[in-house]
Amino acid sequence: MLNRIFRPTGGGAERYSIALVEQLAPRHDIHVFAQQVEHQWPGVTYHRVVAGPPRPRWINQLWFALATWWLTRRGFDVVHSHENTWHGSVQTVHVVPVKYSLFRQLTRWAKVLRWIRVFTSPRLLAYLALEHWRYQPRPDRVVVLASNTLRPIMEQAYPQARNALRVVSPGVAAVHGQTSAQDRIDARVALALPQAGRCVLFVGNDYRKKGLSALLQAMRSLPEDCFLAVVGNAGQVEGFKEEVKAQGVAQRVFFMGALNAMETAYRAADCLAHPTLEDTFAMVVLEAMAFGLPVVVSDVRYCGIAELLTHEVNALLLDDPRDARGLSEALRRVLFDASLTEKLVQAGTEFARLHVWSEQANLQDYIYRFAVAQSSR
Repeated sequence: MLNRIFRPTGGGAERYSIALVEQLAPRHDIHVFAQQVEHQWPGVTYHRVVAGPPRPRWINQLWFALATWWLTRRGFDVVHSHENTWHGSVQTVHVVPVKYSLFRQLTRWAKVLRWIRVFTSPRLLAYLALEHWRYQPRPDRVVVLASNTLRPIMEQAYPQARNALRVVSPGVAAVHGQTSAQDRIDARVALALPQAGRCVLFVGNDYRKKGLSALLQAMRSLPEDCFLAVVGNAGQVEGFKEEVKAQGVAQRVFFMGALNAMETAYRAADCLAHPTLEDTFAMVVLEAMAFGLPVVVSDVRYCGIAELLTHEVNALLLDDPRDARGLSEALRRVLFDASLTEKLVQAGTEFARLHVWSEQANLQDYIYRFAVAQSSR
């Protein structure tokens, strides 16, 4: 298993790969190759890969690809990469390809100009070259997508990989259901959050891409007893402190940083707000549902999980995540409309039961066996 950062606080892609390792460790001899490791699991062997220079990032990406190719070229039945590498029979895709982002919806001459930009940028050349070789057809190669919404994107950017595409979406380890009032208070005490009032939870490492700016604006319109808990990359807090002050909500916004145990945050909250501008799936939405939280999330144009959700049945879907007024109204509904909240929680919990890691791991296990069978041919 190849993943540069192998720790629970790394982000959705990292927690995805960690969950698969934990589920599949009893069935296989799993070796993890990573530059940063904060994880221990029985039966798993960890190999720390020396990190390349932190800046520019593309050089470290090339270095990681080269180092892991050398380290895994013998002795393994399957090499499963969650990174942009040219080797590995199983490649899991968590983000929109660079090629698609660079060239989508461009006219002929705009594409020519974009290619000129690419050929003068070592960074873009490196990423595109890695992607090109990553998705080249091989008999034993399977390209796993984290959501079905990635399929048309991948087919447009890399049509040669069409027959290799499979979908293994994220799951949850267990469905816990609604948190009791006392457990919610205990969780808030543990996180140093107000014990009274209604807590809106936001989770994301890229605050701007996940829609925190619109959420801060929306908080202005919510009652004074509503507060926001922000979980994610602490390195982005400084960049948002002035924005929080400008919106006049500094006393009601709590930056928690990254948490190793997300369960405490879910138990402390009354709802999850995820007005993301780009998410191929959004594990946090599924996890919040498993803890009995009503969720407000961007629609399918912005968020992959929304393809599986139904507005006002198991979630409230946002037409425009940048619309602070619409976001505020949706949050009011899940916080103060008891009948709607009960309906969303019940349907959301049932939705989570259909997406547990044990079942998703079975799909991944089948892919491993397929890759080995193709390789032996």
